[in-house]
Amino acid sequence: MARSIWSGYINFGLVSVPVGLYSATQEHQLDFHQFQRGTSDRIRNKRVNERTGREVDYDKIVKGHDVGGGEYVVVEQEELSDIAPGKSRSLEISTFVDLDEIDPIHFQKSYYLAPSDAENASSYALLRDALARTNRAGIASFVMRSKEYLATIRADGKVLVLETMFFADEIRDPAKEVGGLPAKTSGKQLKMATDLIEAMSGDWRPKDYKDSYTERVKKLIATKRKGKEVVFSEEEPEATSSTDLVSALRASVEAARARRAGGGSGKKATAKKSPAKKATAKKATAKKSAAKKTATKKTAAKKATAKKKAA
Repeated sequence: MARSIWSGYINFGLVSVPVGLYSATQEHQLDFHQFQRGTSDRIRNKRVNERTGREVDYDKIVKGHDVGGGEYVVVEQEELSDIAPGKSRSLEISTFVDLDEIDPIHFQKSYYLAPSDAENASSYALLRDALARTNRAGIASFVMRSKEYLATIRADGKVLVLETMFFADEIRDPAKEVGGLPAKTSGKQLKMATDLIEAMSGDWRPKDYKDSYTERVKKLIATKRKGKEVVFSEEEPEATSSTDLVSALRASVEAARARRAGGGSGKKATAKKSPAKKATAKKATAKKSAAKKTATKKTAAKKATAKKKAA
């Protein structure tokens, strides 16, 4: 069993439930080191004093906040710890809200909450089951690693899940970030787009989706280890023009309905899309040999032609 990364109490009303916090997710990630090209020399990052050029030990480094005009306010780690709220290690639920009312943009990262001991497992189960019955989530705040988090606590089967959240002022205004956005659509195109969404709708099955990029990176590493090179050639799709939009939508709806009727055996729509080319592994030396053979054949062909003319 994994070790909890945080422990404390869920508090709601006069009830306190001791819990531990565990990571619920892990990302696909391949680690790479940095090297100077053409050598086996590793590149290292060092903390260097920009004035003296000398390396500085970590315990001699403090944090400074830029307040403008080249002025910084220096803050010690102990000072940050002293002002951190929730030193009682409390997950204080302030209110319960309907889960469907929370915009997913607020969710940041998922964790599992588990009872800290068997003696208090019943109070944990009571909160879990009550949240499931009411489709509610508890809104709480807590401090972890010198940072305060807003969080939701919800039921998911037998476990309570905590989702850390972005505060309202941490979510950017789309109008400011992306500029002008198109007005609402209507008419035939909107109906056909709606029909396409309905035709392509299905159940949410997470296992149907794979991280193809990480698999390609693994294949690249494995192939290069054998002394070969991998060439992934894939053309980017072209944007559908407004004049072709209706025909593209119609073809897409027909193809989606055919797939559904045939249990997935229908042909995919091919509205001006270039097929992706498969990855091919080639030896660098093979390329050179093929090039030499081709050059030799061409030279021989030229000689033969010259002889015929002379005759």
